[in-house]
Amino acid sequence: MDGEVILLDAYISMFGMRLRIALAEKGDKYEFREENLPNKTPFLLQMNPIYKKVPVLIHKRALQYINEVWHDKSPLLPSDPYKRAQARFWADLVDQKILGLVHTLGRKTWAAKGKELEAAKKEFIEALKVLEGELGDKPYFGGEEFGYVDVALIPFYSWFHAYETCGNFKIGAQCPKFAAWAKRCIHRESVSKSLADPEKVYDFVLILKKYCGVE
Repeated sequence: MDGEVILLDAYISMFGMRLRIALAEKGDKYEFREENLPNKTPFLLQMNPIYKKVPVLIHKRALQYINEVWHDKSPLLPSDPYKRAQARFWADLVDQKILGLVHTLGRKTWAAKGKELEAAKKEFIEALKVLEGELGDKPYFGGEEFGYVDVALIPFYSWFHAYETCGNFKIGAQCPKFAAWAKRCIHRESVSKSLADPEKVYDFVLILKKYCGVE
C-alpha cells in the first residue's frame, strides 16, 4: 500500500496487539511508536483528540480496515458470506463480552478477595467456555486457517498469566481446548512477535495493585 503506515501504541495494549498481529500477517512494514500512557505525546492527542487512546493506526484504527485494505494478502476473513458473518459475530462477542470481563472480572482476580474473587473467577471461566464451545475441535475459530476471530481474541491471552497468578487458578485446567488453541496461535511468528510478554504484563499488574493500594 502506498503511503506511510504509523502505529501509535502501548506495548501491553490488547487492541494494539491485534493490529500488530494483523499487520504481521499481511507482511507490510509500518513504523511503531510506543506511547507512554500517563504522558501521551502531542502527536497522539492530535491524531485521536476525542478518546486520546491507543492504538491509532495512521490510515485508520481497525482490524477490519487492515483486512480490507490489504485484502490480497493473507485474508483474515473467509470468502463465504455466511462464514464471514459468523466470524464477525464472534469477534464482536469478544469485544462486547470478553473485553468487559477482562476489565471487570480480570481486575477482580488481583483486586478482590473471598467470595467476590471466587465469583469473578467462575464467571470468567464460564465466558471462556462459551468461546471454547464455538471453537470445538477445530484448530482455529474459522477452521483450519488462522483468521479474524483468532486475531481479535489471542491478545487477551497475554494478560491471563497475571490473572491466574493473582487469582490462584488455572485456565487450562478448566478450558483445555482454549489453552491448546492459544498455544497454536502463539507458535505463529506473527503472534509471538506481537504479543506482550506475560511476565511484563504481570509486572504491570503488580504496579497497578500497588498504585490502587491492594495488598
